[in-house]
Amino acid sequence: MTPPPRWLSAFGLSYSPFAKDISDDDLWLPSARKNLVDGLVEGCTGRDHALLVGEPGVGKTCVLRALRHRLPEAGFRLTYCHNATLGRRDFYRQLCLALGLTPKATAAALFYAVSSHVEELGRERLHPVFLLDEAHLLHQEVLDHLHILANYEWDRKPLLSLVLVGLPELADRLGLRKNRALWSRIYTRLSLGEARPEDTAEYIDHRLKQADCKREVFSENGLALIHEAALGRLRDVDRLATATLKAAARRKRKLVGRDLAAEVIERQSMNPNRM
Repeated sequence: MTPPPRWLSAFGLSYSPFAKDISDDDLWLPSARKNLVDGLVEGCTGRDHALLVGEPGVGKTCVLRALRHRLPEAGFRLTYCHNATLGRRDFYRQLCLALGLTPKATAAALFYAVSSHVEELGRERLHPVFLLDEAHLLHQEVLDHLHILANYEWDRKPLLSLVLVGLPELADRLGLRKNRALWSRIYTRLSLGEARPEDTAEYIDHRLKQADCKREVFSENGLALIHEAALGRLRDVDRLATATLKAAARRKRKLVGRDLAAEVIERQSMNPNRM
């Protein structure tokens, strides 16, 4: 059995605290993000369509995982699609595969298979929710067609919820006149911002305790600098917190202070022009 890395034992950690592999039960959500999850859950249970936008690394995927954890399995069928760089036929082919349907040859046949399956789920009192991640990359021809997928029985029955997730420019695209048929159907519109300084501190403490850390590891100034450098984006918080822990272990430091954090941040500058 391979022994754990030395930097973990230096801080009494049972595993890497900022790794991506974390169960839905252990997700950390501050109050602002809990409110977003509540909004998405309310939208789906109300059989609405939803939009969630945010900058890279702010935690959109965590919010989706929390949504998956919160939606009751008994009445909902959740389908996740993340390959958004497809034309209309291949998009529906991907959706067929995700739903366990046999892909058809033509775009019309694929659309019919998906829409028929949605109607069948409705008869079974199951509400399908399609999570379309990276939706800012969707081809215009797919956006042109999504409002048709969302339209059942002359737009009378809400048999399906679309949840579109992407960067802020997705909202700009949907606001264009050519996309107004889809935009007008999206009632739940949410934006996920960067974490606040106190959120970052709470997040780091939460992840360390999950990894069985029993003592203080980051100074208040060290935490503040990591938050500032990461711009409140949790993906970058993970990266910088891990790098500073490794650096502290190499130097046999028990606490990550501002000086060490500043040195690591400078070395791992997030400005692409300086890397």
